[in-house]
Amino acid sequence: MTNRSIVAIIITALSTSSAAVWANGTPEADLTFAGEGHLSRLRQLTFGGQNAEAYFSHDGRELIFQSTRDELQCDAIFRMQTDGSQVRRLSSGKGVTTCAFIAPDNRSIIYASTHLKHTQCPPKPDHSHGYVWPLYSSYDIFAAGPEGQDPVPLTETGGYDAEAVYSPRGDRIVFTSLRSGDLELYLMNPDGSGVEQLTRTPGYDGGAFFSLDGKWIVWRASRPEGQALEDYQSLLAEGLIRPGQLELFIMNLEERKPIQLTRNEAANFGPYWHPDGRRIIFSSNMHDPQGRNFDLYLIDVETRVTERVTTYEGFDGFPMFSHDGKQLVFASNRFGKVRGETNIFIADWK
Repeated sequence: MTNRSIVAIIITALSTSSAAVWANGTPEADLTFAGEGHLSRLRQLTFGGQNAEAYFSHDGRELIFQSTRDELQCDAIFRMQTDGSQVRRLSSGKGVTTCAFIAPDNRSIIYASTHLKHTQCPPKPDHSHGYVWPLYSSYDIFAAGPEGQDPVPLTETGGYDAEAVYSPRGDRIVFTSLRSGDLELYLMNPDGSGVEQLTRTPGYDGGAFFSLDGKWIVWRASRPEGQALEDYQSLLAEGLIRPGQLELFIMNLEERKPIQLTRNEAANFGPYWHPDGRRIIFSSNMHDPQGRNFDLYLIDVETRVTERVTTYEGFDGFPMFSHDGKQLVFASNRFGKVRGETNIFIADWK
C-alpha cells in the first residue's frame, strides 16, 4: 500500500468530525506530497461536495467560501473557523453565488448572486463549445452583514458583475463587469458609489486582488488577437468565456498602467499577493502539456523567478495568504472520495 493510499484511508475515517478530532490531539496525517516544502501541518477543512474560493478574514480567524453541498444544486456562501468548525451558510440558498469576501473591519461581507432575478440554479453552460465558464447576466454584487443578514445590491447593471474583493484598508472594492461590453476591472466605494474603470484592452480582465498596503492589484487577463479575438467576442455574446490562456498582470493604482507578469501561454489564475509585496502566489497548468494539472506557484514581481509550491497531480487553486503571512489556504482535489470533489485545505507557511 502506498503512502497516498494510507493517507486517503485516514482522511476518510476523519471526514465526519475532522475539526473536533484534530483539536483533540489525534496525530496529524501528512497531506503534502514530495516537493511541497513550503507547506507544514497541511489540514483538510471540508469533506465532500464542491468547495472553493476560501478567503481569510482580516484577523485570520475565519474563512468565507462558496460550496455546493447537501441539498444545494449550485454554490452558496458559507463561513467557518480556520480549524473547520462552526460552518454556517450566509447566503439565502436561492440562485447561484460566487466570489465572497469579508470586510477588514468584519462588519460586512460581499459576494455575487443571481437571486434577485433567478431564484433557481441557472442552467449549466453548453460544452459543445468546449470547456467554458458561464457569465450569468443576472449576477450582481451584494453587501450584507457579517453573517449574511440584510443583503443589499451594490451593482444593478444589466450584465455580469462579480469577482469583487475589498481593499485591506476597506476603502475600495475591485470587481469585474461586462457593463462596457467587454470584461473589464472597476473600482468602487464600499457602498457601490464612485465607480471607476481600470482596464480597457479587449479581452477578459478579472479575479483581481489588492496588495496588503492597498496600492497595487494583481489579476488574470486574456489578450486575444485576430481570430482568437473574434472567437472570444462570439462566446461573450452568448454569456460564455473560454479560460484557456490567461496571463497575470499587476497595476499600481496611482499610475494605473497594466504590467504583464507572466508570459507562459498557460491558464494562470487565482493570483494573491504575499504580505511582503514582492511575491505573488497563483495557480497554473504551465507544467502539464495536457493542461489538466493545476499547481500553485510563487513568482517574484521584480525578477519574474517562479517557484513551484504544490506537486499534486490534479487541481490545486484559489490560494490566499493570511495577512501575517503565516498560513496559506487553497482548494484542491487531493484525497477526494469521488472524481472532481474539491475541498479546502490550510497549511502553515514555511
